[in-house]
Amino acid sequence: MAKVLKLTFTCADSKDWTLSLKYPKDGLTLAQANTCMDAIIAQEIFLSAPVTKKGAEIVDPCPGFPSCSP
Repeated sequence: MAKVLKLTFTCADSKDWTLSLKYPKDGLTLAQANTCMDAIIAQEIFLSAPVTKKGAEIVDPCPGFPSCSP
């Protein structure tokens, strides 16, 4: 299973919203993820627009098991 970049935001209604993206590039930095999150907030491209950043992480759902499917 592929690694996933999870970008978590808080929306105007105080609910959390997570954007999950498969196959983040190797070596992706927190600064790069923050730049991406800033652009998403500034462009207001989603109906339930995120207003603040909550966090970013790269998740490997099956470390060491390339063919697993959780």
